Amino acid sequence: MKNKTLVAFASFALSGAAIAAEPYGTWTRPSTGTQVSFYNCGGKLCGKIVAVKDEARKKEVGTVIVKGAAKSGDNVWKGDLLDVESGKTYSGVVTLEGANALNLKGCVAAIFCRGETWVKN
Repeated sequence: MKNKTLVAFASFALSGAAIAAEPYGTWTRPSTGTQVSFYNCGGKLCGKIVAVKDEARKKEVGTVIVKGAAKSGDNVWKGDLLDVESGKTYSGVVTLEGANALNLKGCVAAIFCRGETWVKN
């Protein structure tokens, strides 16, 4: 009985780890306080602004900033990222660095890149 309990606990713990390693949910960009909900869209990763800290940016709520990023490796998705400040779209990489850390990095010509690590709400 003790072994069955241990196996059941281990299975539960591993399934919890798999769930924790998903980018889905609401994340906050530390530099602006903007909150984005990341969700599954047809087997790909999408992200939409759901809240802003600065009232002057209220019109950005509802804007999709990640549309259809494809999984390209363990905890990595690649696709286009919208910079709402400039209105430009960049080639991007979304990397789940941990249960509470999601890095978004946009690049121009795959040489000039800029990114930021977001925190989970």
